[in-house]
Amino acid sequence: MLNLIKKEISLCLHPTSFIFLAFAGLAFVPNYPYEVIFFFSGLSVYFCCVTSRENGDLPFTCALPVTKRDVPIARILTAAGLQCILLLLTGIAGALKEAVFPPELLFNGAGLSANVALVGVGGILLGVFNAIFFPLYYKKPEKIGIPFVIAAASVFVLIGASVTLRWTHPLFLNILNGGNSEHTGAKLLALAVGLCGYIALTALACRLSAKRFENVDL
Repeated sequence: MLNLIKKEISLCLHPTSFIFLAFAGLAFVPNYPYEVIFFFSGLSVYFCCVTSRENGDLPFTCALPVTKRDVPIARILTAAGLQCILLLLTGIAGALKEAVFPPELLFNGAGLSANVALVGVGGILLGVFNAIFFPLYYKKPEKIGIPFVIAAASVFVLIGASVTLRWTHPLFLNILNGGNSEHTGAKLLALAVGLCGYIALTALACRLSAKRFENVDL
């Protein structure tokens, strides 16, 4: 598995995989829907899969002395590594913002503030993308556009729900918004729930993708 992951990093990663990590810096933009940061991680996955298809990577990989079910798992784990880096960078950016900006500028008028609760929400968004995109993609690897559109649309529906709750639900409006120093326990709980959801959804993506890819005739 480790060698497959090294192969994914060496041959399949698109430059946007690293460029989009810098988008964690959008946390410093005032009144911006920070949840959108996590959509770009899904977009980089799409670019990687397009690159893989155009280069004939899947038939090449299956010709190697590896089990077929490990092929999708290696790519998902590679994507998950980059997603975890994005979550970490977003959390760091939020902490730096809280250390530098005055408290009144920490509240976000367009969604959740850049805090650990946002990282938890980001985990759910990324997990949902993984659970939808990868199983659909590995069912028919030559068809990339439709799985991405379905997964991206689902993510944006959740982003819209998060922004709506920011203005309509007291939990998002008064507790999960603002800096980490306020209502810290609730924000940490949101972080834990989001990360657990991410792990569960990504594990589901690995299981379904491996099962479906075994039935693909390359």
